[in-house]
Amino acid sequence: MITVNAMGDICPIPVVKTKKAMDALPGPDQIEVLVDNETAMRNVMKLAKNSGAQAEQEQLGEREYRVLITVGENEVKSSAPSAAPGAASVPVTVTDAADDLKGMLDCPTCVGTVIAVGSDRMGDGSDELGHILMKSYIFAVTQLDMLPDKMLFYNGGARLTVEGSECLNDLKTLEEHGVELMTCGTCLDYYGIKDKLAVGSVTNMYSIAEILQDAMSVIRP
Repeated sequence: MITVNAMGDICPIPVVKTKKAMDALPGPDQIEVLVDNETAMRNVMKLAKNSGAQAEQEQLGEREYRVLITVGENEVKSSAPSAAPGAASVPVTVTDAADDLKGMLDCPTCVGTVIAVGSDRMGDGSDELGHILMKSYIFAVTQLDMLPDKMLFYNGGARLTVEGSECLNDLKTLEEHGVELMTCGTCLDYYGIKDKLAVGSVTNMYSIAEILQDAMSVIRP
């Protein structure tokens, strides 16, 4: 059994730690996850069940919760429909699919996923909570299996890419892994922070409009 101690960790760290532990298992095993709040416990339970594992939860004491995850060998079943009787079989290989996708993305302006950040906080309500959520969101992006192609920062979002930002380390990690970070120059000028840009590059509104138009998927946190 592996124990994941996530006591005192804020969202989404308990889930990230648990996922890494599950991914690192060489075979069937159990993972014990310790957290200090019900929300974290529910999130870990959801991760386990979505991954096809069995999970049990219990409260050990005040602000002390345990999730026991049992990971077994998953059977992969094909959901592809059977060919109609007498129909000719046309094999499709992984290479064929990869070539088709490459062809879709061969145009110089097309990009896959773009995250457009228009504020240094996430959601409406408490500004303090909004800052915490945005920081947690950007950290969570660094843990995704598939990273975005580009991240755009404009208006208040421009504050996230300059000196003093609590998100700098995570943004630099994303940049090191090939994510292109672009911040609106007009926004940097407006807030008087253009000389403090610490990650990524400066862009303009025409380029932002072009990228958003040509993106296959746009996410606005």
